[in-house]
Amino acid sequence: MTDTIRWGILATGGIAADFAHDLKLLPDAEIVAVGSRTEASARAFADRFDIPRAYGSWAELAADDEVDIIYVATPHQAHYEAAALCLEAGRAVLCEKPFTLNAADSRALVELARKRGVFLMEGMWMRCNPTVRKMLDLIADGAIGEVGSVHADFAFPGPTDPQHRLRNPELGGGALLDLGVYVVSFAHLVLGRPDTVMAHASLSPEGVDLNTGLVLGYDSGAIATLSCGIVASSPGRAFVGGSLGRIEVPPLFLRPDSFTLYRNSEGDEAQPEEFGLPRTGIGFAHEAEEAMRCLRAGLTESPLVTWQDTIEVMEILDTARERIGVRYPGE
Repeated sequence: MTDTIRWGILATGGIAADFAHDLKLLPDAEIVAVGSRTEASARAFADRFDIPRAYGSWAELAADDEVDIIYVATPHQAHYEAAALCLEAGRAVLCEKPFTLNAADSRALVELARKRGVFLMEGMWMRCNPTVRKMLDLIADGAIGEVGSVHADFAFPGPTDPQHRLRNPELGGGALLDLGVYVVSFAHLVLGRPDTVMAHASLSPEGVDLNTGLVLGYDSGAIATLSCGIVASSPGRAFVGGSLGRIEVPPLFLRPDSFTLYRNSEGDEAQPEEFGLPRTGIGFAHEAEEAMRCLRAGLTESPLVTWQDTIEVMEILDTARERIGVRYPGE
């Protein structure tokens, strides 16, 4: 593995562009190729980001031996197909969240990566964010005592066009997979796998969730209350409550650069302690850095975004979809 990690980007939409912008901020990363379903789209993206090679198919990108790792940036209904194609070709993969449409496909991708001995990681930038990692260290060190509650919300007024990816069941539409994956991942980071999952949602005429609430229960007595939606705005904040204090994460909690710790104090109002670490770019740079660190270390799995964590989050989302009655074509 060379000092510079050579990246390929699969797909050319908005998330691919945001990721490319962040990669440009890393001196040890180089985008050497892009692949799309059409050569025209790939060429336009390549010209925009000064990428030397543009391919009009995913297979051509996956076959490029001068690519060390491929970032999969398709709509999530295509994540499995695209990531599997790259893994079969022996390419390391960083796959945008949600990892796949369901836990079964996530397990299949992990097994393929294990069989091929190839690096695979979900692009859940929150798990690699320096400020989030600092928060988790403080919680693990007992700064707020035993955690009893977690809250996170993420919602905005979304599109009304039924063909838009957020509304179209053929594209894995709905609030839960696109936005809910963040609130569920936040709760999972703090409390781990829940023992019970309850969910309620309003559904669109197309059959995807528009406004969804979840309650995750734990045998410890802890509860996570989570919400996501594409019909109304929410603050986009997160809270962690413990026996000795609480932590408040400001908007947007999924890529923060600060948080506030309040320690309980007898007879006095809790005094805030501010923590924060710089965020590089939008936030994609940190997951890219972690993927590159793992490649240089010869790892197939990131300790920050483990395969088991990714699968467990997908299992929670599966259970929530079962509770609210959302199924995608082909499931």
